[in-house]
Amino acid sequence: MSDVRKMQLADNLARVEDRISTACAKAGRARDEVTLIVVTKTYPASDVRLLAELGVRQVAENRDQEAAPKAAECADLSLTWHFVGQLQTNKVRSVARYAGIVQSIDRPRLATALSKEAVRSGRELGCLIQVALDADSGETGRTTGDRGGVAPEGVAELADTIAGSQGLRLDGLMTVAPLAGPYAGRQRAAFERLMEISSDLRANHPAATMVSAGMSADLEDAVAAGATHVRIGTAVLGVRPRLG
Repeated sequence: MSDVRKMQLADNLARVEDRISTACAKAGRARDEVTLIVVTKTYPASDVRLLAELGVRQVAENRDQEAAPKAAECADLSLTWHFVGQLQTNKVRSVARYAGIVQSIDRPRLATALSKEAVRSGRELGCLIQVALDADSGETGRTTGDRGGVAPEGVAELADTIAGSQGLRLDGLMTVAPLAGPYAGRQRAAFERLMEISSDLRANHPAATMVSAGMSADLEDAVAAGATHVRIGTAVLGVRPRLG
C-alpha cells in the first residue's frame, strides 16, 4: 500500500512542481525563489515519511493536538515544521518544542508567550506576522480578520515586538486569501497588497524577506505577485476527508 501511496504522492508533487516552475517562468522569476511547503494536516505521519523520502523538507500543520504527536513520530527526519493555524497561548509551550517557524503571529501577547517558551526550550523560532487583508480598512491596527491576522496598519508595531523578543526571529509575513472585504475573490490583488506591506516591513527589518501566500487553488497568483513560499495541501495529498 505504501508503494502505491508513494507513487501517488510523487505524481502529485511532480504536477505541483510543474505548476510552480511554469508560474515562475511566466513571472520572470528563478524557480529557486519559491519554496514549497506541504500542508500535511489530517494526513498521517506515514505520509510525512513518504514525502520526506520524495525530497520534501518543509511541512505545515494548523492544530497542535494533531501536529505535536506527528512531529514527535517524525523527529528522526530532517524537516522544518511550520505552524500555520490560529494559535492560542495555552498551546504555545507545545508548539515551541517542534515548530521551526510559526506563521500565524497576530498579536503581541502571542509573541511574548512564544519568546518565553523559545528561551525555555533553548530554541530560536522563526516568526511570520499573519496579515488580515479582510481587515484592510484603515480604521485600526488592532482589527482581526475572520481567519486571524492583524490589519496592515498593525504590522509595524507587531514586527518591532517580535524583533525585540528573545528567542524569536522575524522572518516576514503570511496571509490567507480573504473571503470578505475589498480583496474577496481577488487573490492576485490580495497577494500584491501583501508584497507592498512586505516592502514597507523590510525598510525597518531588512532580513524579514519571507512572504508566505498561496495555496493549491491560487499558487500561480501568489508566485506572480512575488511570494517566496507557497503552502500546498490538497494538490499534493488529495482532497481531505470531512472531519466530524
